[in-house]
Amino acid sequence: MQHLDTDPTRPELFSWEFAADPYPAYAWLRRHDPVHRTTLPSGVEAWLVTRYADARQALADQRLSKSSAHYRASGSDGRGKIGIPGERSANLMTHLLNIDPPDHTRLRRLVSKAFTPRRIAEFRPRVQELTDGLIDGFAARGEADLIHEFAFPLPIHAICDLLGVPPEDQDDFRDWAGMMIRHGGGPRGGVGRSVKRMRAYLAELIHRKRDAPGDDLISGLIRASDHGEHLSENEAAAMAFILLFAGFETTVNLIGNGTYALLRHPEQRALLQDALAAGGEEADTLLDTAVEELLRYDGPVELATWRFATEPLTIDGRQIAAGDPVLVVLAAADRDPARFEQPDVLDLTRQENPHLGYGHGIHYCVGAPLARLEGRIALATLLRRLPDLRLAARPEELSWRGGLIMRGLRQLPVGFEPVTAA
Repeated sequence: MQHLDTDPTRPELFSWEFAADPYPAYAWLRRHDPVHRTTLPSGVEAWLVTRYADARQALADQRLSKSSAHYRASGSDGRGKIGIPGERSANLMTHLLNIDPPDHTRLRRLVSKAFTPRRIAEFRPRVQELTDGLIDGFAARGEADLIHEFAFPLPIHAICDLLGVPPEDQDDFRDWAGMMIRHGGGPRGGVGRSVKRMRAYLAELIHRKRDAPGDDLISGLIRASDHGEHLSENEAAAMAFILLFAGFETTVNLIGNGTYALLRHPEQRALLQDALAAGGEEADTLLDTAVEELLRYDGPVELATWRFATEPLTIDGRQIAAGDPVLVVLAAADRDPARFEQPDVLDLTRQENPHLGYGHGIHYCVGAPLARLEGRIALATLLRRLPDLRLAARPEELSWRGGLIMRGLRQLPVGFEPVTAA
């Protein structure tokens, strides 16, 4: 194989063209350099793991820590350039994405007591109500931007309701979240300020919930205990923050990327619409496999969150030094032909689909059931209520956010026959 620095076919990573369609570059890396050393746009040097088998193993490897305390920067200190913008300065580091066992085990058990399957199932009517209300807002107009008018507000209001943020405060959360989602891949100043404002609000809300708990997730986090241990205020605030941050942006992208994929594959979209129109068990089954396939095909999380080698280790023959950052490329692993038949084909009927869209191992996304519920209801309701939905821009006119971890559209303009509110 040619030396990578002189190989003329080597793809450029992290350009705007790459953001629009990273999959050819990831295919090249899987074939030629599956564990790839790169310099990120922030200047941080990291390893990208792109093959499915390596990715799955790395996600569960206890030698790869989630704690940035193990990070050994090369050159100038880059500690402020890793993780979620603003979380360090806002004292929001003690959440599930940043810690290892035994603290991770304790916190996840506590969170799971509040974030139960029963609570998610009981939330279904509220998600349906929010979904219908948002579609009502633009259905008679015959056009919409599905990111700003649907995919973004649905999960932010849903997670606020679930956390117990009062309705009169939710517009503030929408503004803070909007800053994070618009600028998460760019300058960190505005994002950091939004995170600090959110942190101050969460601290105040936690105090209010301690005095007057309700039937909501923050109250549940406060009540949750494990062998007499309660979440500290910092831990409760950090957990509420990460459930909000991870819980809304992943769902924005699931709905946005999923709808876009269906609009680009009319035969698959028609298959799902026909099943939904017929109803019954067949519709439920196809909707389940459709959501999983959309998560695999162009999922909301492009790279898993940061990991750091706690000791020297080897991945697919490459020597990883202690302290090196390792980023598992979920989007590349989920298109690996060694694991998925015809991986670049969208097949909503795909039966064996062990994708890594929500991770693997002890850090598997605790909010995945909520995201699946919201994605399932959002996509099904859109297709039922707006059956002639069509893309109102050429694919090359759309822009994708340039952040490192998440993958999502900035806008998704659509047209359809105007309909009266349901």
